[in-house]
Amino acid sequence: MQQQLVKNAVVLGAGVTGLTTALKLQARGGYKVSIIASDLPTDYPRKAEYASPWAGAHHMLYTGRDARDKKIEAETFKAMWELSAPGGAAEHCFRRMRETEYYRNKVDLEVEWMPDLRPVAENALIPEAKSGYSYTTYSVDPALYINYLLSRFLSGGGIVVRGDVKHVSQVVEGGVDLFTRGTAAATRIDALVVCAGVGARSLGGVEDEAVYPSRGQVIILNTPWITEAVRLSDSTGAGAQTYVVPRRDGTVAIGSTKEANDWYPVARPGTTEDILRRCLVLCPELAPPDIRAKRAGTIEDLRPLIVEVGCGLRPGRKGGVRLEYEWIDADKSGRKIPLVYNYGHAGVGFEMSWGSASAVLDMLENAKA
Repeated sequence: MQQQLVKNAVVLGAGVTGLTTALKLQARGGYKVSIIASDLPTDYPRKAEYASPWAGAHHMLYTGRDARDKKIEAETFKAMWELSAPGGAAEHCFRRMRETEYYRNKVDLEVEWMPDLRPVAENALIPEAKSGYSYTTYSVDPALYINYLLSRFLSGGGIVVRGDVKHVSQVVEGGVDLFTRGTAAATRIDALVVCAGVGARSLGGVEDEAVYPSRGQVIILNTPWITEAVRLSDSTGAGAQTYVVPRRDGTVAIGSTKEANDWYPVARPGTTEDILRRCLVLCPELAPPDIRAKRAGTIEDLRPLIVEVGCGLRPGRKGGVRLEYEWIDADKSGRKIPLVYNYGHAGVGFEMSWGSASAVLDMLENAKA
């Protein structure tokens, strides 16, 4: 029997997109997979540029019409639903729950994969909403989940290296060893996958000017009495988004903002106040039950519940997610390797992670020069 040739693949980035992509290649077999990243799930304090730990991280309704993105989200929901199953290895990272999503405009959905989907009756809509749906979904504890992905990748024999890559040519020529030993690797690489998030804008050899930060600020509250999620937004993606998303540990993530081209890396106090105000209007139940038994809750009642406030720079991209590849020179001998792009997921990195990883695998398996 002919021995299968093992391909040496390197993934740039260890956010949810990079980690999931690396795992997908590893699980396929035939790939020796390494990750090079400047930021890792275990890092603390967390940087805004490393957006994954700050995600609201719940699977919302897909309201677009793009066939590719729809397929990617449906595949990811299926994978995440299986991971969140009771008794599963990743169950501790998830919370299955009911969610009600309100829209400021009329929405016509094509999301047949969402369990228990039904419209909200017109007389049950909140004042700002013109339509709404309820459904069963999951939330993710993002910091816990990306550490789960990291540990799973490492236990499967994956290699993770901290490195500040300035140009893709550094990895193409020097491999992983360049960032661990300072010398070129003896084993050449056969594929490079860029999952650099907002860093794709400045990464040499990519320098995608369509990439921009979409700043999102989030607050974590300790409110174990909240068991269902609620969200108010525009299906077009415009305008403020307000959400309350309970997690498995009894906290809720509340937010958020969508501030395009805003690089400010820490939470703004004024934005924190605005989020608290909007979320309390949307979900008065955020106030402790003993207070609500006597009077309506106020922002002051929420302050003692704050666990953490932070922000992440989501990797927005004009034109949407970049999922494509090109052949680049690997050395002076004329050998070429595929350079695969997988970034630009904006605020739906978790919701598109597994489907995007499958697209990368398909490209690598079928790449033709």
